[in-house]
Amino acid sequence: MARTRVREPSRLLAGNTCRIRLSEIFGRATRSILGFFIMMGLCNGVHYLLRPFSQPRISSDTIVGLVVGNFIRKQLDLSTLKTLRYIVDFGMICYMFSLGLEMDPYILFKAPTRDAKVAYAGMISTLVLACSITPFISFSKTKEISFILSLSTVLSSTASPVLTRLITRLKIGKSDIGRLVIAAGMHSDFISTLIICIGYLFCKCQEVRLSTTRGFQLGFVLLIQMIVAAKVSPVFMNWVNNENPEGKPMKGPHLVLAVAFMAFLCSCPTILGYNPILSAFLAGTFLPREGRVSRWAIGKINYLLSTVFYPIFFFWMGAESKWSDFEPGQIMTWVRLILLFVIATVGKVVGTVIAGAILGFHWPESVALGLLLTMKGHFHIYLAIAAKTAGKTTTSTSIGMVIVIFFTIVHAPKVVAHIIKRARKRTPTHRMALQLLDPSSELKILLCIHGLQNTTAAINIMEISRGMAKPGVVVYLTDMIELTDEIAATLVQVEGEGTLTVTHAEVRQMRDQITAVVQSYVDENGDGITLGRMLALSAFNSMAQDICILAEELMGALIILPFHKSQRADGSLSEGNVGFRYVNRKVLRNAPCSVGILVDRGLGTVEKISRSYASQNVAVIFISGKDDREALAYAARVARHPGVKLSVIRFLVDAAAENAARRAGTYRISVAEQEEEMRLDDECFATFYERHVAGGHVAYVEKHLASSAETYSTLKLLEGQYALIIVGRGGKVNTVLTFGMNDWQQCPELGPIGDVLSGSEFSVRTSVLVIQQHNLKGELDGLDDDFSIM
Repeated sequence: MARTRVREPSRLLAGNTCRIRLSEIFGRATRSILGFFIMMGLCNGVHYLLRPFSQPRISSDTIVGLVVGNFIRKQLDLSTLKTLRYIVDFGMICYMFSLGLEMDPYILFKAPTRDAKVAYAGMISTLVLACSITPFISFSKTKEISFILSLSTVLSSTASPVLTRLITRLKIGKSDIGRLVIAAGMHSDFISTLIICIGYLFCKCQEVRLSTTRGFQLGFVLLIQMIVAAKVSPVFMNWVNNENPEGKPMKGPHLVLAVAFMAFLCSCPTILGYNPILSAFLAGTFLPREGRVSRWAIGKINYLLSTVFYPIFFFWMGAESKWSDFEPGQIMTWVRLILLFVIATVGKVVGTVIAGAILGFHWPESVALGLLLTMKGHFHIYLAIAAKTAGKTTTSTSIGMVIVIFFTIVHAPKVVAHIIKRARKRTPTHRMALQLLDPSSELKILLCIHGLQNTTAAINIMEISRGMAKPGVVVYLTDMIELTDEIAATLVQVEGEGTLTVTHAEVRQMRDQITAVVQSYVDENGDGITLGRMLALSAFNSMAQDICILAEELMGALIILPFHKSQRADGSLSEGNVGFRYVNRKVLRNAPCSVGILVDRGLGTVEKISRSYASQNVAVIFISGKDDREALAYAARVARHPGVKLSVIRFLVDAAAENAARRAGTYRISVAEQEEEMRLDDECFATFYERHVAGGHVAYVEKHLASSAETYSTLKLLEGQYALIIVGRGGKVNTVLTFGMNDWQQCPELGPIGDVLSGSEFSVRTSVLVIQQHNLKGELDGLDDDFSIM
């Protein structure tokens, strides 16, 4: 009995202690969960308030984290801060692994592309500037070369995930500058992070004073990790992907094996002391990006980061950034902050402007590229705080780095708004499609030629384009001449005019001959033709831009370009100049008006088109789509010429044919889209028929076809019947009559029909004019989201 009485207080004491301990644990857990939801709510609330300013979420999260973290940090003990650090480290491992999965390591072994050149130029200039300035300013507690190089690399990098999300959300991701800046950001992010990964290996060996053998062991393990990820993992990943086809839920055991395999790859080098975050990036970089497992991992990790990790991350950032240690009264605090921002901004801008000048960009777009590529993100914030916790920098410098990172992000929406504003200014404000022009109005054409050999064809195009003498046509005859070093040396600036004139003997002689021939024609037979002479003297990479600017300034409605191939004496086409083909394709993408490409296979041999009787047979082929409607609008002007006998050949789908019905499901097209196109086609053709066919001025033929094979056969039957055939390029129109023809066409810029008509198997006496309608703008307040501005 006595022993029982002695034990009873001990049991009560132990029970009370257990209850108190559990209450403390549950209380801390409740406060942590409540704090998490408060942090998430505040981040969402501030983001909603900043939405009118188009600020990305990282901006609002940084503000909330700095304020809330500093406000609550006094309530946090050492163990809580340590737990937060563990959570943040794990989150950053996931972040860097996901980032690595989206990178392509094999770009290092390819020739630098245009975006790579922009990225490398910005990085190199920033590195040089940072390495020249940072040694003289006390950013680190010790003057270590490793810290200077690390800081310079970080300043030269770009946060590609933040940049990509911003560009996509602001709807310029499909534009030429949007695609370029996203790709350049990926290059910059990958190269800079890879340099940090390699640099960390040497710094680790130096700091810990590892033996040479141990250093080689660590490097060897990293090499094995990358080889296994690049060569062995695709076999395993493909097996998992094949066992889990799309459309079915992934099997649990396979999912566990895949996650375990990826975790094993990430953790191997950490056994020898390598940083787990950088190890995760290297593993993710060399793992295969394709396949269901990789897509699943990226999707799940990004969802986990955005919903759970980022609020905790920014709270940790604020808790580690003690404002009382910022030392705002010290002049060096502001010197360090301003210098970091200047280095990151000026370095990138200078590099991209230099690269842009070499690549032929407008300088405002080059500056915009540089400003966008300065953007930093979550990894850079982590490094800034980690440098402070590791004792490399002071809290003041660390907070300054976070502020600089914040300001590299804040300006980005304004830069994008400036890009859109400039693009909108270059968007035509007048009607640039022939179909929308009043038939009784004057037609303005920018007629381009390569040289004297195109002159006769150009004269004949001018002749048939004017139709009747009234309203007439304004033709700006433009010479397309490649700017070589020899010609560039002969350029002379005209005093007082600020313009350059060409003194090259061959160029001047050629232009004088062309002018004499064309002017003679206009003087004798050019009633209703107003002639202007222009010159597009540029390198091939900027010639298309010059032509588009000319067309916009002259308010032209149609650009007619010569095909890059010329006809030989035997009727076949030469290989042509690849540079002019590049120019033609770029003009088709970026032109501010409709574009025609003339394949001269006999039109240039016609010395004179009579105006007293119909001496030339011309046909226009009409199938479907806006380009065909534009071709019909141009043909309406040609039909008014008394020397032209125009025939309209309309290809219609033979819906009653059994094989047409069978093929109807073989190509993708929206039913609503198809019905809308058919309605527009019928309206356009009805108007044309009433004005021209009904009066007997234009011949009309219908061809009921069931497949692209029948289309090809029908086109072959037209061989030799016409001097000129006018067709629409075809654009993105899906029709059973041309389905599959794109797969084997030699010149996509001519479209499926134009490619057949200009092919070697077709008539050597029939010229072809392929017309593409101007891409009407209208999404971004008068600007489409796939605009071109570079």
